[in-house]
Amino acid sequence: MSSPASAPTRKPPRPQAVLTVEETQWLSPHLVRVVAGGPGFSDLQECDATDKYAKLLFAKPELGLVPPYDLAALKDELPAGDQPVKRTYTIRWLDPEAQRLAIDFVVHGDEGIAGPWAAQASPGDPLVLMGPSGKWSPDQDADWHLFVGDDSALPAIAAGIEALHPAAVGHAYLEVDSAAEVLPLAAPPGLELHWLYRDGQAAGTTTLLADAVAAGPWPQGHVDAFVHGERGAMKALRDVLFKEKNLARSQVSLSGYWAYGREEDTFQAEKREPIGKILDD
Repeated sequence: MSSPASAPTRKPPRPQAVLTVEETQWLSPHLVRVVAGGPGFSDLQECDATDKYAKLLFAKPELGLVPPYDLAALKDELPAGDQPVKRTYTIRWLDPEAQRLAIDFVVHGDEGIAGPWAAQASPGDPLVLMGPSGKWSPDQDADWHLFVGDDSALPAIAAGIEALHPAAVGHAYLEVDSAAEVLPLAAPPGLELHWLYRDGQAAGTTTLLADAVAAGPWPQGHVDAFVHGERGAMKALRDVLFKEKNLARSQVSLSGYWAYGREEDTFQAEKREPIGKILDD
């Protein structure tokens, strides 16, 4: 007698931390920092990586949903367009003693979900997130360091730069729209910052980063590279770093944070397809 087929098991839901917005700070015309904390801070996962990132959950205010959200139940109860959406963001800094954290959001008017939310966020608003997770921390034994990224990577790059030894040396290539977007970064004296301006061109449409790295100085010795940003730009940089500079895979943290012309959900889905893959592993 055969046994009845067992029902498929459902993965336990990832724990959600419900924080409260304490303040917002405009760092530049298109970058706003949201600082949040509160009792829900204790629900965050522990993570020692420098490039900490979290999945933020955004629900339509008019639905009156109260966090933490039962995502499995809401998937059955609500149409797809009304379910909370996930967005991935770097945690700019996290202070366990003060039980506060900061997340920086790129804002381009009403485009997207997270940016407009951050632009309008007020003290007392909930900030719901899962995580943090992370994979990378700077190799303090490297001879020199390379950071490359656009606006979306600035928070992670800034955190990486701040984690360096004071005697660290290297180069950081940072693409933004204009000089108005330049941020004061606490870089060691030996790390040279190269700010690259799009001058009105749309983010994700230039070759500024790959061109600058290919033509820029390349010190001797073992380099530790952190390279993140728009997917097409990362593919171009992949070729520079691995084909032209002959770096080993272990020397480079490389990924796309977003893709030009793609909404977040489409971008995430394409990660499993050939168009979305930057590296084979």
